[in-house]
Amino acid sequence: MQYCKKCLTPNTRPRVAFDNNGVCNACNYAEHMKNRIIDWQARENELKKLINEHRRNDGYWDCIIPWSGGKDSTANAIKLKTEYGMNPLLVTFNPLMPTEVGEHNRHILLEYGFDSIYINTNAKVSRHLARRFFIERGNPKVHWDAGVNSPLIRIAANYKIPLVFYSEHGETEYGGNKLHDKSDMIRDFAEVIENGIGDDPRNWVDDVVSEKDLNHYIYPDLEDVQKAGVKAVYMSYFFKWDQWSNYEYVKKHIDFKESPCGRSEGTFTRHDSLDDKIDDLYYYMQYVKFGFGRAIRDASRMIQNGHLDREEGLELCRKYDGEFPRRHLKEVLEYLSLTEAEFDAIVDRHRNKELWHLDNGRWKLRNLL
Repeated sequence: MQYCKKCLTPNTRPRVAFDNNGVCNACNYAEHMKNRIIDWQARENELKKLINEHRRNDGYWDCIIPWSGGKDSTANAIKLKTEYGMNPLLVTFNPLMPTEVGEHNRHILLEYGFDSIYINTNAKVSRHLARRFFIERGNPKVHWDAGVNSPLIRIAANYKIPLVFYSEHGETEYGGNKLHDKSDMIRDFAEVIENGIGDDPRNWVDDVVSEKDLNHYIYPDLEDVQKAGVKAVYMSYFFKWDQWSNYEYVKKHIDFKESPCGRSEGTFTRHDSLDDKIDDLYYYMQYVKFGFGRAIRDASRMIQNGHLDREEGLELCRKYDGEFPRRHLKEVLEYLSLTEAEFDAIVDRHRNKELWHLDNGRWKLRNLL
C-alpha cells in the first residue's frame, strides 16, 4: 500500500490516482482549488441564473433535493430555501436500519418548514438483498446505492420538477474517475450508473426476488430522463465544498443531533453517516477489502480542507481506523440472519490477502500507516 504524501488516502482506494510525487488526485484537486483564482461570485451568479430559470411562482416545488437528514443535504436544503427563495421537495430513500438520531434530524428539519417524500421499500426484499450482498460482495448496501439514485429521478420526471440539487461530485472532490469535463457541475446519469451503482439490478433476480420487486432500484431509461428534461447539478460546483463547514452551518439553524457516543465507530468524527446502524459495518468492510477505514476517509478530507494537519490526522487514524463495529453488532446479525461465527467467516472471505497477513492467529495489515 502507498499512502498519499499530503493526506492519508492509500492507493487501494477505488479509482484514486497518484502523481509522480506520491500525491493523490484529491489533494491535487484541493491544491488546484486553493491556487487557482476562482471567481466564486461568478459561480454564484450561475446558480442564481439557474434558479431563476426554474423558480415557480404558483407555490409548486421548483427543485428536488436528495435528502438523508445528514449535514450535507440538510445544509443544501436550508441554503436553497432561506438564501435563494426556492421551494424544494426533499426525497429520502429509507435507511436499512434507521437510527433514532437520523429520525430526529429528519423530523427537526421538516419542522423547520419543508415538504418531503420518504420512500419505504419492500422490507423483505431489502433485507434479503442486504444479506446476499454482504455474503457475495462484502457490502450490505449495494441495492441501497441504487435506491438513492433511481426513484428520485423517476419522481423528478413524474412530478415535472426538472431541477435536482446533489451535494458533491465525489469523483472530483475525493479522487476518482471523472468521465466528462463538466462532471463537477452537471450530474451525468451515465456516470452514476458506471461509478455509483455499477450494476444492473435486473441481475439480482433469484429464488426470492423477482424483477417486479426491483422497481425502486432499476434506473429509468436515459432517453426518458432526457425527454423529461431532468437536470441535476452539484452544489459543490457553486460553493467551495467542505463537510465540516456544512455541519457548522446546519448546527446554527436546527437542533442537529450527533453520535450519542461522542464519535462514530471506526473514526474520530461524530457528525457524519448517522442515519443507518449498518453503516458502521459498511465502513469496516471497506477497511477489510481496501485496507483503510472511516478514520482515514474522514481525516483525509479534513486535511484537504485545512482542518487537520497530516500528523494530527495520522495520530487519530492510528487510534481509530479499523475499529470493529461492536455497538450495533447484535442487531446487524439479526437483520442479516447470521450467527457471529458465520459473520466472521464472511468477513475473512472478503479480506484482501495482498494487504493482510496472519500474525499469531490475528490479521494484520502488511503495510501499516
